[in-house]
Amino acid sequence: MVYNFAAGPSVLPQEALLKAQAELLDYAGSGMSVMELTHRGKEFTAIIEHAEETLRELMHIPDNYQVLFLQGGASTQFTMVPLNLAVGKKAYYVESGSFGKKAFTEAVKLSHFIPFEPISLGSTESQNYNHLVQFDASEIDSDAAYVHVTLNNTIEGTTIYELPDTNGVPLVGDMSSDILAFDYEVEKFALIYAGAQKNIGPAGMTVVIVRNDLLTDKEILSSMMDYRILAKNHSLYNTPPTFGIYMSDLVFEWVKAQGGVKAMAEKNLKKSALLYEYIDSTEFYKSPVINKNERSLCNIPFSCGDKVKDDKFIEQADRAGFKNIKGHRSVGGMRASLYNAFPFEGVEALVDFMKKFEEENDL
Repeated sequence: MVYNFAAGPSVLPQEALLKAQAELLDYAGSGMSVMELTHRGKEFTAIIEHAEETLRELMHIPDNYQVLFLQGGASTQFTMVPLNLAVGKKAYYVESGSFGKKAFTEAVKLSHFIPFEPISLGSTESQNYNHLVQFDASEIDSDAAYVHVTLNNTIEGTTIYELPDTNGVPLVGDMSSDILAFDYEVEKFALIYAGAQKNIGPAGMTVVIVRNDLLTDKEILSSMMDYRILAKNHSLYNTPPTFGIYMSDLVFEWVKAQGGVKAMAEKNLKKSALLYEYIDSTEFYKSPVINKNERSLCNIPFSCGDKVKDDKFIEQADRAGFKNIKGHRSVGGMRASLYNAFPFEGVEALVDFMKKFEEENDL
């Protein structure tokens, strides 16, 4: 048995993969693969409309928000967000992880060409991002464009569960690695974006959920980066990532069949709790996250506290069928990514392996 702990691209529901396999050569009696369908034909129109409808249902997305299926990955949103929302204003960034830092770095770069002021509300980089940034809402100018947060830090294993006070300033959330895994209230955000390759579908597609009042008539640098134009064209301004949208539609249906996002969050809590409970029960393994209430449901880094042992663990785990468990190069150790499609029995098997490894190597 193989268990895939990859942080992204990551494990997908087997049910969705089997359905895609069955439809790969002939979608809905069309005689064409879903990858061959024109994006303006009736078959694909039905797919993208159903994907949006199901995602709206799962996340309880209000009617005054647009749902976009875009290309470019979540990292492209590091530029698109300030380009669309922040010209002539201040924009605040919370740097509690590597991707929060990247978002801020890209904003600073863009500010050399577009008039706006990116401001950091703090960074925990000097502590290896082992906890979340805390800030006072009074630090935030109420006229600012937005406050940007990364909800789940994929690399470092921390998550924001209680959304911060932003002094009334719109909240922008990078939800790439815990969308559909934790039940956030969309109404508390002005804009949400998420790369697909963790909890939604294959790499190459990004979901953007943006409130209508942010779609201004101001012309921006590129039509391909203009939320207003992309929304007006229902994500079809150019050829969209058709296969990614199709697969995401299948995954949305799977999440719905599991009971929705609340049910997924409960299952994820049980999976992560099993692993955290074992890590906390022994001195052999260590979690780098210092505050237990900030621990991620989706990405769980841990180590033996010794690189030689970590390397041995990774090698033996791979041979035993625990794939892609090596931690990110900036953190080291191991990382178990327990996204929605990852099975509970995979966590049970990992804990059994960890116990055995500890018995053999706790010298």
